[in-house]
Formats: sequence, C-alpha cells, structure tokens
Amino acid sequence: MAHTAEILSVGTELLLGSIVNSDAQMISRELSALGINVYWHTVVGDNPGRLEQAVNAAKGRADILITTGGLGPTCDDLTKQTLARCFGLELEFDGRSMERIEDYFRRMDRPMTENNRQQAWLPRGCTVFDNDWGTAPGCAFQAEGVHVLMLPGPPSECLPMFRARAVPYLRALSEGAIVSRTLHLFGTGESMVEAQLRERMNAMTNPTLAPYAKEGEVELRITAKAATQEEAAALIAPVEADLRRQFGPLIYGADVDSLEQVVLHGLLERGLTLSCAESCTGGLTAKRITDLPGASKAFRGGVVSYTDGVKAAALGVPEALLREHGAVSAPVAAAMAEGMRRLTGSDLAVSTTGVAGPDPDDRGNPVGLVFVALAGPDGTVVKERHLGGTRARVRTTAASCALDLVRRWLEGNSLPPAEG
Repeated sequence: MAHTAEILSVGTELLLGSIVNSDAQMISRELSALGINVYWHTVVGDNPGRLEQAVNAAKGRADILITTGGLGPTCDDLTKQTLARCFGLELEFDGRSMERIEDYFRRMDRPMTENNRQQAWLPRGCTVFDNDWGTAPGCAFQAEGVHVLMLPGPPSECLPMFRARAVPYLRALSEGAIVSRTLHLFGTGESMVEAQLRERMNAMTNPTLAPYAKEGEVELRITAKAATQEEAAALIAPVEADLRRQFGPLIYGADVDSLEQVVLHGLLERGLTLSCAESCTGGLTAKRITDLPGASKAFRGGVVSYTDGVKAAALGVPEALLREHGAVSAPVAAAMAEGMRRLTGSDLAVSTTGVAGPDPDDRGNPVGLVFVALAGPDGTVVKERHLGGTRARVRTTAASCALDLVRRWLEGNSLPPAEG
C-alpha cells in the first residue's frame, strides 16, 4: 500500500515570516526518496486550539503525520500535549530522556532550568527518537491508523534526527526496499528537461523518474521498489546510464549536496588549487567554496574587484583593455582570471564579470550579460552567458557558471572550447 503523508509545522514565527520553513522542504525531499507521497503541508501557530483542528484534519486524510516544532521547554511548546489529546494518549515521564537532557547541559557547562523537564514527558508507549543534536527528544507512535512522528523544529536538529531516527522507522512501514538516486544538472532548465523526458516519464512505473527545479539547476530523481535494495538499485542503473548518455556533461553529479562540493572534491582529488576574481558576483563563488569543510586545502583566496580601479591595481588588468572593451567583456574576464592566478599562484583561477541589474550598465550591456573565465596551466577560456531573473538570481547563477566551468575542466583536465 502506498503511504500518504502530511507535514504539520508548528510555530507562530513561521506564520509571521520570521523564519523560512526549511524543515518541511527537507522532509518532503526525504520522503520522496522513500517513495512516500506528500500531499499536504500545513503550518499552524503556537495555539493549542488551532493545532488540534489541524491535527484532526490531517489524521482524516493521511496515514503518516510528521510534525516539526513545539517540543521545547517553553510554555508555548504544546505539540506533544495536543497530539496526545487528539489521539487519546496519556503523557508519561521518560527517565532515560531526562538523563540525556541533563547530560547535554553538563556537557555544555550550562545550568539546566526546571522547565527543561517538560521535554521528557512523552506519549505512553511511543518510540523515542534520541536527540544527539539538542535537548528535546522526538518520538513516534501509531494510533487510529495513523503513524505520527514528532521532530524538533531547529533545522540543525530536525534534519539529522529525521535521517538517523525517522527514516529507519519509516522504512519499516514498507514492504520491500525503496531506493532513489538523484542526478544533478546545471546548464539547462526544468521545462527543457521535462519536454525531452515527458513521454518516457509517463510510461514508467518502476522505476519512476521525476524532475525537480532548483535555483539555476535541475534534479532528476529515479526511484525504484523491489524486494531488496540490491534489486532496486539494479532497476535504477540502466535508467541512469541512459540519462547520462542523453545529458552528458550537463550532469555534474549523483546524490551530491552541491556543485561546489563536486568542485572541491575534484580539486582535492587532483591536488590542485583554485582562486577567484569576482565582480558581479561580489564574492559568492568564493563563499560557496569556503562554506565547505576542507576548503583551505585547495582554495588560495579571492578578490572582489568591483571597480575598474581594483581590477587594474589588484589584478593587473590593463587600463587600456578596460577603456577599449569595458569591464563587462570577454577580454577583461580573461585578464581578471590570469591576474588572479599570478597573484595567488593557484593552479586554476576563475573570474566573473557582468551586469546583475536592475539596470543596464553605462555601456548599454543588458541585465544578465555575464562573462566567466578560467585560467589554467594550458591557457584561458571565456564563456559568455545570458542569464535571466532578478539581481540575486543573476548573481547566484553566475557563480554557478563559474563553478561549473571549473568542474568541467577538472572532469576532462582540459579547457572546453571557447564560445561566443
């Protein structure tokens, strides 16, 4: 039987827009990989009456209910109490959970206030999800034909607890094994991918194939169900091989976290170093690399050369080149990358220069015109890109273009041909 799930996010701060509901996004993606259909997202504030209404609605239409938030020690953390009441369960004190909470405060060398004991009261007979990332334990129980899973709200606790505690619980609900594999593409749009795959996707039953759009990227998720994980993986393999033949270098990885992760791994694997010279991206390319642990082993540094003067003084871009071609041009992008490579002594240097908007530049270059360049031991290549969207989207996609240029060089160990 196919399971249907509802994600119920609890917290007035979500309704006010004070924080983004990243928990629901993450859980939806993880449930899709498990072959569990998510048909509803609900957000409700810290109000027991409205929360009870939302729970009663959810249990009438889904057989898996996953809540996030409201498990903490404060007076408005009422998720457990409300759900227990909705399903006719008593709360009981869990001594083992209390010991873990006390141990957490000892390790953090912080005093524990009495209200933290509230977190150790859990529905009678539930499966306890130990929280190794915070204080509030999660839990799961089955009642009235519904599997209820409660998770803490902070994303730093919710995501690891879901993967380490909830996923094994949910896997046990399904007969056989469900395996997913996600291919990540950059350099094409979701509509283009969907148009090429529509007939095939409609005809597929096991495995299934579904595209997902991310900012400037596309994901293709292949999901198969079989008696064992090995059999499910064997169903996925030929589909993946066909997609790799069809989309080729547009695919930058499978089951990876990000384009920058692939780039850093490639640099470390080959013992190479990278530096960045950025104008329109304002340091975003360097930030994405240095956000990753281990980046210091491969990343030499970056320069945000936002003005012509800094391009000339810091990177050695000839002033005559800037006057003749302007900052947003292929020759200047190439000179920026080459100057950055000289400055840092890195094996590779990538540059970005363009018009992020909202208005054209003083030479009439349109919003979205971007040049990215890569200087390496065997020469320099420049790519011209025409990007759409807001200023923020242009900057983000331009940084991805720069990272993708590095990725392609690392995969082929040679620069791709220049293109106009």
